[in-house]
Amino acid sequence: MERRGIAAVRVSDARALHEASAAILPGDGAFGATMAALGARGLDTAVGAFIERGSPFLGICVGMQLLFERSTEFGGATGFGTLRGTVERFEHAPRVPHVGWNQLEPLYPHPFLEGIDQGAYVYFLHSYRAPVVESAIAAATHGERFSAIVARDNVLGTQFHPEKSRLAGARLLDNFIRFAKEAA
Repeated sequence: MERRGIAAVRVSDARALHEASAAILPGDGAFGATMAALGARGLDTAVGAFIERGSPFLGICVGMQLLFERSTEFGGATGFGTLRGTVERFEHAPRVPHVGWNQLEPLYPHPFLEGIDQGAYVYFLHSYRAPVVESAIAAATHGERFSAIVARDNVLGTQFHPEKSRLAGARLLDNFIRFAKEAA
């Protein structure tokens, strides 16, 4: 965000999140462990309330996965339930984890995809994938087709890491910033 000229604040408590006008939940780690870490700080409820109030929200990698109802990772865990579906481990992938560059398949036009070409390459690092659901605006395939970008109302999510995805990732972050400014 700093490279984009945005003064970002790292939030570690519910009060600070409540005061934010937009939020990004980055991902690194396991679904259940991430939900537990958020819960230990009271941020699970705060994120749910933030999403419900209609504030711009972007989930990245496991941050996107947490938007779904649940995951089967490490015995299962419940997510925010903003999007319907269960996040499951790749079963028919050439290798797991899915690490590296892969192409996006935009499914239909959306403002978050503005300036993103069909077949743009982005950087993935994950072993679990969300099904292609109604809210998916782009998919990707790694042995199995999965949701690469989701969008529903004020909520956006990317399974890949836009911060590591060069020009396409930078454009998506710019699109989120524009979305957040328009909402303010």
